[in-house]
Amino acid sequence: APSIVFENNQKYFEWYNNEFCPDAGIDPKTAPTIGLVLQKSHINTKDDTHYVSLISELESRGARVVSIYSGGLDFSGPVEEYFYDANGKAIVDTVINLTGFALVGGPASQDHAKAAKVLKKLNRPYMCAVPLVFQSFEEWQASELGLHPIQVALQVSLPEIDGAIEPIIYAGREGATGRSVPLADRVNLLADRAMKWATLRSKPKVDKKIAITIFSFPPDKGNVGTAAYLDVFDSIKAVLGQLKKEGYDVGDAPDSKEAIMASVLDDPEAKISSPDLNVAYRMTTDEYYEKTPYATDLEENWGPAPGNLNSDGQNLLVYGKQFGNVFIGVQPSFGYEGDPMRLLFAKSASPHHGFAAYYTYLEKIFQADAVLHFGTHGSLEFMPGKQVGMSGTCYPDRLINSLPSAYLYAANNPSEATIAKRRSYSATVSYLTPPAENAGLYKGLKELKELISSYQGLRENEGRGPAIVNSIVSTSYTCNLDKDIDLPDLETYDAKDDTAERRDDIVGKVYAQIMQIESRLLPCGLHTVGVPPTAEEAIATLVNIAQLDRPEDKIEGLPRVIASSVGRDINDVYRNNNAGVLKDVELSEKITMASREAVRALVMQSTDSSGRVKEVKSAFDEMGAFFGNMLGQKKPWTKAIVEAGFPGVEEERLAPVIAYLEFCLKQVVANNELPGIMELLNGEFLMPAPGGDPIRNPDVLPTGRNMHALDPSAIPTTAAVEISEQVVEKLLEKLAQENDGAFPESIAFTLWGTDNIKTYGESLAQVLALVGVRPVADSIGRVNKVELIPLEELGRPRIDVVVSCSGVFRDLFINQMNLLDRGIKMAAEADEPPEMNFVRKHAMEQAEEMGVSLRDAAARVFSNSAGSYSANVGLAIENGGWEDESQLQEQFLTRKGFAFNADKPGMMEQQADLFKSALSKVDVTFQNLDSSEISITDVSHYYDSDPTKVVQGLRNDGKKPMSLMADTTTANAQVRTLSETVRLDARTKLLNPKFYEGMLSTGYEGVREIQKRLRNTMGWSATAGEVDNFVFEDANSVFIEDAEMQQRLLDTNPNAFRDMVTTFLEANGRGYWETSEENIERLQELYAEVEDRIEGV
Repeated sequence: APSIVFENNQKYFEWYNNEFCPDAGIDPKTAPTIGLVLQKSHINTKDDTHYVSLISELESRGARVVSIYSGGLDFSGPVEEYFYDANGKAIVDTVINLTGFALVGGPASQDHAKAAKVLKKLNRPYMCAVPLVFQSFEEWQASELGLHPIQVALQVSLPEIDGAIEPIIYAGREGATGRSVPLADRVNLLADRAMKWATLRSKPKVDKKIAITIFSFPPDKGNVGTAAYLDVFDSIKAVLGQLKKEGYDVGDAPDSKEAIMASVLDDPEAKISSPDLNVAYRMTTDEYYEKTPYATDLEENWGPAPGNLNSDGQNLLVYGKQFGNVFIGVQPSFGYEGDPMRLLFAKSASPHHGFAAYYTYLEKIFQADAVLHFGTHGSLEFMPGKQVGMSGTCYPDRLINSLPSAYLYAANNPSEATIAKRRSYSATVSYLTPPAENAGLYKGLKELKELISSYQGLRENEGRGPAIVNSIVSTSYTCNLDKDIDLPDLETYDAKDDTAERRDDIVGKVYAQIMQIESRLLPCGLHTVGVPPTAEEAIATLVNIAQLDRPEDKIEGLPRVIASSVGRDINDVYRNNNAGVLKDVELSEKITMASREAVRALVMQSTDSSGRVKEVKSAFDEMGAFFGNMLGQKKPWTKAIVEAGFPGVEEERLAPVIAYLEFCLKQVVANNELPGIMELLNGEFLMPAPGGDPIRNPDVLPTGRNMHALDPSAIPTTAAVEISEQVVEKLLEKLAQENDGAFPESIAFTLWGTDNIKTYGESLAQVLALVGVRPVADSIGRVNKVELIPLEELGRPRIDVVVSCSGVFRDLFINQMNLLDRGIKMAAEADEPPEMNFVRKHAMEQAEEMGVSLRDAAARVFSNSAGSYSANVGLAIENGGWEDESQLQEQFLTRKGFAFNADKPGMMEQQADLFKSALSKVDVTFQNLDSSEISITDVSHYYDSDPTKVVQGLRNDGKKPMSLMADTTTANAQVRTLSETVRLDARTKLLNPKFYEGMLSTGYEGVREIQKRLRNTMGWSATAGEVDNFVFEDANSVFIEDAEMQQRLLDTNPNAFRDMVTTFLEANGRGYWETSEENIERLQELYAEVEDRIEGV
C-alpha cells in the first residue's frame, strides 16, 4: 500500500478497487464492505499488528475494508465523512469500533445521544470489540471473571449506551514489550460475525434463513414457549406475518396461534397426546462429533453422546418445525433440573450434548442467517464461562459461534438482557410488559368494602352503627385479616359496648388493609408483540406514572397537587392511612379516585371508537384553549378533579404533570417492536434505550429498541443514598419497637441486578447506610470511594450485614461489590466500642474462632462462583426432585458461599465456613421489592435467595430470624413482614378472579402462569415457612373443588394442570398444608385421571 493517509474515500477506493482488490482476489462490485474505527496512537507508534491481523482476515473472506481514525476522541466526524460516498449513500455494511471506547468522548465524558443519532443515520450494525488494557493476555485467560471491572465499565457499559453490540476481546498485550498482539481465534470469530451481519443486509429476503428459538422451563410439554409476560405463540404469529409481508419465505406457516402451537408441540407420527414434541431433525452421533468441535469436552459432565437428554438412544433430537426458510425450534434445558446431585455442585455443569446439538443444527445444518431468541429468557447466556469478555472455551461463545442473534427481552429486565448481550453476543429488542391494573376486590373483601361504606353513612346511628361494626369484625375473620391486623376477640366482642373512637379505629384499620389489596398493581394477561395497549390499559399505566413526584424535572405528582388543594401534605395523608386513621384512609382513597378520573379525561380525548389510542391529541391545543379561557371553561382533567370533590384544585399547578403524562402517553402507544425485530434481521442499526420500570423511568418507552443497563460507576446516586437512608431509619425503628428498643445486631440482605438499575442503587446504598458508611463521588459523579460516618453523627450502633448478591448483580456491579467490601472492612477496623459497632464485635469473635485476621473475618459480600447463577433452590422446587429442606439449605450454602475480597479482586473465593459463621449471627433477613409487575410469587428468584430457614439452622439458639420485605413500588413506600407480603400477594394474584380469569383468557400459557404462582407460594413454605394454611386451602377451593374450573384447566393445558395437582399433594405431603382427608382423596383421584388423559388412555 502507498505510505500515505488518504484525504477522502474517493481517492482511497480508486487505489483500493483498482490496484489492491484484483491482486487480493476481491471483487469490488459484489464484496461486502466492513468499516473499522481505529485508535490514532496505535498507528503513530506502529503498534498495529492486531489491526493488520483483523484486516487481512476480513479481506481473505472476500470483504473490502475501510479504516478511519480521529485525532481526538470524537469519532462521529470521520464516520460522517468517510463511511458515505459522494452522493451521501452509506458504503459500509458493518462497522466495528476497535478502540473499545464510546463513539463520542472516549472514556471521560460521552455524548451518547449524538453517537446514537450518527449511527442511526448510517443504519448499519455497530460492533464494539475490546483490546485488553489492564490485564496481560495470561491474566485474562486465567481469570474466571474475564475482563477487568474498570475496563467493563469504560469499554463495555459505555459503548452499549451508544447502541453497540458484541463486546468481543480481540487483542492483548505482550507481557515483556507491552505491544499489542492479536488473539487469533477471537480475530477469526470477529471477522466471521461481521461478515454474517453484512450478509443480513445484502442477501435477498426470500433466501434468508431465520431460526426462531423458544424456551421450555421447567422442561415439560405443558411449558413449551415460556417467556416472562409474553404470549409466545401469538407473538410468533405476528412475527411470521411481518416476515411474510416483507418478502421472507415462510412456506405454509399457519396463521393461527393454535395451529402454530400444535405444529411444534405434537409429533404427527405419534399418538395424539404423546409427551413428545415434533422432531425436526435426527442427528447421528458421527455427524454431531464431526460438526461440534467441543463435543468431547462435554463428556466429563455427561458421558459420551447421545446421552439420555434430547435423544432417542441412537441420535440427538432437534425439536421444532420448519416453514419455508423459517425454523421454529425448542431450546433444550440445562439438563440438571431434576438431579439432586448436580443441583448441589458449587459450579454449574457444562451444557449437555442435546443442547450443543441444537446450536450445531442451527448453524451448520439448517444454516441460519440469524437466530431470534424469543422472550425472557433461555439458558444460553447463563452457561458456564467468564462473566464478560468470553474466551473460545466459554460455553455461550462456543454455542452461538458465528450466528447473529436477536433476543426479545422484557423491558423491565435490563440486567439479564445485559448478560444476554455480553455473554451470548445478542442484540436485544425490548418488549412491553402487560399494563398493570389495580387488583380490585372480590368475595368477602368486596363485602367488607360495602360494609365500610354503610358504616361511613351510619356512624352516628347508635342502633345500626355498632351492628355494622360487628359484621365488619366477623367478615374480617372470615377473610383471614386477623393475621394482618389486631382484631378484637370474635367470641366476646360486641361493638355496642365500645366507644365511638375505638369503633372508628377498628374500621380504619380494616379499611386501610383492604385498600392496600385493592390498589396493588397486577399485570393483566400477557403481552403480544406489536399490539399497543388499549385506552383502558394506558390509563392504568399513566395513573401509576402520575403518582410519583419527579423533583429533578420539577414535576409534582397528581396526588400531591390534589391533596394541597384541601390544605394537606400527601406524605401526612399516607402516614395516617398506613396507621389506619379512618378519615385519612377515606381521603387517600378519594385522592386516588380523583387522579384516576383526571388521567381518564386526558386519555379519552385521544381514544378512537375501537378503544385504542392511535394518535395523541395535544392537551394544550392553542385555538381551543384560547376560546376555552375566554369562556372561563376548565380543562377536562381539572373538571374531573373538581367533580371528584376537590373544587379548590389549581389548573396551572396541574399543567407540568399533565404535559408530562401526555408525553408518556405518546411513548406508551408508540409501537416499534415488530419494526425493531425486522431492523436487526435486515442488518440495520437498532436504536438503544434504557431498560427498567416504565413507571419510574418512562424513557424505557417506546419498546422495540436495543436495551442497555446504566453506567455502573454512577451508582448509587445522591438521590438513591437519601431515599435509602430514610428506608433504613424506618426499618430500624420498626425493629427496635418490636424488640424492647434494642437494635438488631446483624441483617442478611439480598442484592439484585435489575432492582439496582431501576432504583439507581437504592438497595446497595441501604447496606452502606446500615453499616454507617457513605459513598463519595468524584468531580464527574463517579462513585469509587467510601467514608465512615462518625458514631456521634450516626446516633446508633453500626449494624452488621451479610450480603448475598445474585449472580447477575455480580456480573454487572463488581465495582460496587468492591465498595461494599471496603466499607464493611473499614467499619470492622474502626477503633470503636463493640456495643456501638456490631460489625467489629462479630468480626473479632470470628477472627478468634476461625484463626484468621480481623480483616479476613469481616468478609460479608457473597455470591456464586463466576459463571454460575442462583442457588438452584428454585430449580429443585419447580421440578420437585428434592429430598427435604436440608438439601435446599445445603445448596444455598454451597452455591452462594463465594466471597468477594477487595484485596484480591479478579476471583470469587470459596468461603463457605465464613459464610455460615456470619449467617449464624443474623437476627433479620431482608429483601427489596422494586417493581409493581414482579412480585414474590411471580418468579422463583426471591425465595431462591431467601436465607430465613438457613439462618435458623445455623443459629446457636435455633431461633427463626424475622423476615422483612421493603416495598417501594408506589409513592407510599412500606416495610412489611414476609408473611404479610405473601398474604398480600396471594390475595391479589393467585386467589383473585381478576388475575386468574385474565390469565385463563390467554389459554394454554395462562394455566401455566397460575400453576407457577402456586408452585412459587410453596417455595416460600420451603425456604421460610411463612405461608398461612388458608392460602393453600382457598386455592384448593378455587381451582380443585369447583368442578367447572377444574374441567377448564384440564382441557386448556392438561400438563400444567397435572403439575398443579402434584403441587397441592406435595404441599400436604411435606407438611405445609393441613387439610381434610376428602380433599386429599379428591386430588389423588384427579391425578390418576389426568395421567390417563395425558397418556391418551
